[in-house]
Amino acid sequence: MVLAPFRRLTEAEKDALLRDQQALIEQLVARISDLEALVGKPRKTSSNSSKPPSKDDFRGGRPRGGKGGKHPSREGTHRPLAINPDKTERAMASACGYCGTDVSGQSQRCRHRYDHIDLPPIRPIVTRIELFGGRCNGCGSRFRAGTPAGMAPGSPFGPGIRTLLAYLHHSHHVGFERLSRLARELFGLSISEGAIANMFRRMRAPMADITKAIVDRLRTASVIASDETTTRISGITKWQWVFLSSTAVLHKIVGSRARAVAEAVLDGHQPDVWISDRYSGQQQLGRDQQVCPAHLLRDVQYAIDCGDSVFAPRIRDHLRWAIRIGRRRDQLKDSTLAAYAAKAENVLDRLVTLPVAHPDGQNLNLRISH
Repeated sequence: MVLAPFRRLTEAEKDALLRDQQALIEQLVARISDLEALVGKPRKTSSNSSKPPSKDDFRGGRPRGGKGGKHPSREGTHRPLAINPDKTERAMASACGYCGTDVSGQSQRCRHRYDHIDLPPIRPIVTRIELFGGRCNGCGSRFRAGTPAGMAPGSPFGPGIRTLLAYLHHSHHVGFERLSRLARELFGLSISEGAIANMFRRMRAPMADITKAIVDRLRTASVIASDETTTRISGITKWQWVFLSSTAVLHKIVGSRARAVAEAVLDGHQPDVWISDRYSGQQQLGRDQQVCPAHLLRDVQYAIDCGDSVFAPRIRDHLRWAIRIGRRRDQLKDSTLAAYAAKAENVLDRLVTLPVAHPDGQNLNLRISH
């Protein structure tokens, strides 16, 4: 550290320097206090916070104190027989396996039944299109037959190929080079990377029509759930939003996390219930607000990891019970659901009145109560 030349400073300059140093000391003291408060707290992961699984630290390996060795045995299971097999092959015994006696003439019954499952060789079907025509005897004009439905000239690749390659690229992140290689090695289909890129480009217009239909469904939904996360496109960080209803799911990638993104999708529509985390940009978009149980469970798990053994575990059990009921809501009567809802409210009212001593339990209680 280089000491300031105090003898060359005026009294006013020294006073200014002291004030700056005092402000810096206060900032450092506050930072030290924040860091000391974190000492001994568990690391935030995707299981106890909103961090994505890709940010989890896997270098630690098995947690300390964890038991190694053989896992406990579980009850064995088997694959059930197909309900409607494509064909059945019956094998009749010709000779006794013990003494060799010819048994082909005896009546036999099925002693064992199992399924054999395999894929047939997948090869592209090439259809040569020949359009016939001639000269009209009536007017003398040339005529030609129309193209078969779905087989217009231009790109030779049909909807089955386009759908498969789009699915592999967008759902399984298979790159263009590997798509070309996969088509050649698995299906015997020769297709270049440029042809795949052009194929995807031509799919933009029909995909836009489908997207509009999805948005129209969302704008009539009574319950919508939404979330957003970062994504990388061509080295640039953007935001991927998802909007979910009972009949439609919309993914939208934009450069902003602002509330205006959700408002543009809704276009004035206000659902009865909006489900999201506590991010301010997701608030007051519906007539009623429901905190996402999955996000809340992660907050609860963090409070448990920090040491709260009174409030957080009970809230976790209550949330899991409510989620189980929610998964059965289509099978339950409205009166039964109303009874469960009343029970959920009563139990939650009792839980938030529990005396909680742990600071993280107190913070969790405060967030749930408000």
